[in-house]
Amino acid sequence: MAWPETVKLVEVGPRDGLQNEPRIIDTNTKVELVRRLTEAGLAHIEVSSFVSARRIPQLADAEAVFAALTPQEGVRYSALVPNERGMARAEAAGVDTVAVFTAASETFCRKNIHCSIAQSLERFEPVVSRARQRGMAVRAYVSCVAGCPYEGPVDPQAVAGVVQRLAELGCEEISLGDTIGVATPRQVLALLAACRERVPVGRLAVHFHDTRGQALANIMVSLEQGVRTVDAAVAGLGGCPFAPGAGGNVATEDVVYLLHGLGVRTGVDLPALIETGRWISQCLQRCNQSKVGLAGVPYGDRNDQTTP
Repeated sequence: MAWPETVKLVEVGPRDGLQNEPRIIDTNTKVELVRRLTEAGLAHIEVSSFVSARRIPQLADAEAVFAALTPQEGVRYSALVPNERGMARAEAAGVDTVAVFTAASETFCRKNIHCSIAQSLERFEPVVSRARQRGMAVRAYVSCVAGCPYEGPVDPQAVAGVVQRLAELGCEEISLGDTIGVATPRQVLALLAACRERVPVGRLAVHFHDTRGQALANIMVSLEQGVRTVDAAVAGLGGCPFAPGAGGNVATEDVVYLLHGLGVRTGVDLPALIETGRWISQCLQRCNQSKVGLAGVPYGDRNDQTTP
């Protein structure tokens, strides 16, 4: 088949990755991580989350992190917002792209954000409306699209229903999250088929956790089905504090190596990204979860790094 010429990467390490670390990371390290990711060529970086500090103390310094960042032409620094209060904080911090989040599993939704799926969508309506009125871009996350740690397998039609409602609210991009990393390519095909009946595939992104080593295979299938936006985290950072057994996100280095091997342009300097993954792993005193990050690039990265 003909692979896409370009794929957009959404780097979620600074938010989705660091929120699951057992200790608090200082603000300067977070800012330096975002700076390095930007210099490596990532054009959309999810920086932090304006949630309650009691719930996610690792991201309590969201305002300070955004205040320390220097806007870069062509780069989006986004943030997660759970409600109108979080939206007001993001707006005051000068954020230009926000994300809301719900789930395809009722139990997970209640444990994660303490409300039903329907209630979460009602909560997001004024947030999305306010963002769009102010010219801010809005994306959405749907967690547990393949399986839930509490309910088991999730029906693709249930996911598609949530995706449709988010699109109707005005979310421009909807990221399908395999939160506990249970999906296989066959499941992904069924999931995307269901969602494409409700929403154009161009509005879908995929967000795979690599708990069982299936993330790259699932990304390949997603690309074949027309998805052109992939979420990933440098060094495979992440997990989920509210999903028992969830592994880290697919490593950005591994995704970039795959895409460059397919001849897909990403605009990312892979050697620089590898060094960033090694650096943050040392800062966090944890093992680097990226196979490419550990092994390096064998012959030098030959992909055109200048084309976004």
